[in-house]
Order: sequence, then C-alpha cells, then structure tokens
Amino acid sequence: MPETLTICPGCGENRFDAYIDSRDYFLTSQKFSIQVCLTCGLRVTNPRPTIEEIDKYYESNEYISHESAKKDLITMVYKCARFFSVRQKFAIIDRYIKGKYLLDIGCGTGELIHYCASKGYLVEGIEPNSKARNLAMSRYQLTVKAKLSDLTDNTHHYDCITLWHVLEHIHQINESIKNIRQLLNKNGIVIVAVPNSSSWDAYHYKNFWAAYDLPRHLYHFTENTLQTIFTKKGFNQIIRIPQKLDAYYISLLSEEYKTNKKNITKALINGFKSNMFAKRREFGYSSIILVFTSKIV
Repeated sequence: MPETLTICPGCGENRFDAYIDSRDYFLTSQKFSIQVCLTCGLRVTNPRPTIEEIDKYYESNEYISHESAKKDLITMVYKCARFFSVRQKFAIIDRYIKGKYLLDIGCGTGELIHYCASKGYLVEGIEPNSKARNLAMSRYQLTVKAKLSDLTDNTHHYDCITLWHVLEHIHQINESIKNIRQLLNKNGIVIVAVPNSSSWDAYHYKNFWAAYDLPRHLYHFTENTLQTIFTKKGFNQIIRIPQKLDAYYISLLSEEYKTNKKNITKALINGFKSNMFAKRREFGYSSIILVFTSKIV
C-alpha cells in the first residue's frame, strides 16, 4: 500500500492541498497526485510508494540514467548531454571545492566520479541501484556503496558532496541532509541539482512535464523550497547555477508524453523559450544547481 505524507518535510506543518494530477508516463501509466504544502510551498508526490515498493518503478532497461546499451534518439540525446554535463559538473566542483575528497550520492554508472578521479580527486559514490552500482565498480574500479549508512569505516570527511538530480528521489530527506552535514568537512560544500517545478516548461507542459517523473520523484522543488530545507538543516547557499541544457531534454520528453510524437523542432523551440523566460524571477531555469556550505556554529 502507498504511504501518505501527513507532515511536510520542508516545514513540519500538516496543511496540504491539491496541486496537479499526472501519471507515470515512463513505465506503468499509473495515476499519481502532487500536493502542495500551504505553509512553505513544497510540492510532494502524495500518496507515494513506500521505500519497499519504489524499486519496481525503476525496473526497466529504458531507465537510461542506469542503462548504457540503447541507441534510440532519446538515449543518444541523453548521452550527448551527459558528455557535456560531466564536464560542466566537474568545472563547478573544481571551482568551489577546497580539498580532494569527493562523494557523489546517486552516482549512477560512475561517469562523473570516474572523470573527477582522472583529474586527481579521491572519489567515492553512493548508488542504491545494484545494476548501476556494479557497472560503476566493474567498468571504472570505483568505490561505490549502496547507501549512506554504509560509510561507517571512513577515516576522513568529504570536502564536497554532490547530489545531481538525486534529492527528489530520497524518501527520508531530512535524515539524509542531516547525515550529509555530518559527513562534510568544516570547509566543505554540498552541490545539489534538482528540476525546478516553477520553470516555464513546467508551466507550459503541466501534467505532461517529464521532470515530474512520477512516482520516482517524491518532491518537486523550487529554488525557494530547496533553499529553505537546507537552511533549516544548517547550511548557507553561496550560489545558484542554471542547467540550461535540461530545458531541451525535458521538453523533448514532455512533447513525446503529450503527443506520442518526437516533435523535435517544437521541443527545441520550447527549450529555448524556457531559458528565455527563466530570466524572470517567477519562473527560473528548468533545472537548477545550488551550492551550499555549512553554517559556522
């Protein structure tokens, strides 16, 4: 049976209202609802699958963040974007990190931390999906654990902890952020990337917006709600960075969900529009990166 959130993980209040109804366009076609907290504005999938139930919603070779063999258009676009994204992510890490120890939570098949290791960083990963985890370890000889609690024998803390489109998948979000802060060095940074559910493309595609990715995405952040959660857990935001390529990829998927056609030209136009409208404060970019440091206490 699915579980129903009665307490908002963002503010601790218990006042939710309907936001939008959609479905799992990727795998099951099952219907799901998104609610919004009337106090802090956090949007949540509610009800949602339990931790024990959620795995079945990832059980597909089409889940391309974990799959590397497919050669269809969407996958090829994703892999092309990933090539450039890995280098963009490294540039962000390399600019802000003060040290050499890096932990990537939700590292998938390990492309990013493999690249960082080639640049001299000491890297580790967390990846709950066994197929992706095993690929990362066998292909790149990386150290990858299944969950944060497996990091029990560490003799060091991390100078940088990253969550690239991962936080929205985590059930116990407050406990995880607390653990992240405990694993972080005094001068360490946390880099968090999430879809922005207030972006123009989210507004345009509504219930067909691919970045809702129900029910795998349990939370649907805006810049304000993400910042609020981390601030309450003892962090300071130091910078916001847009992920402009995501608007095109998400629009491409959303067009297919909406029309059952690729509509590449329309997707490119809407991705461009989203990035243009992102300059208006009420929207923001399709995906955002926030960089945090721990507050000095």
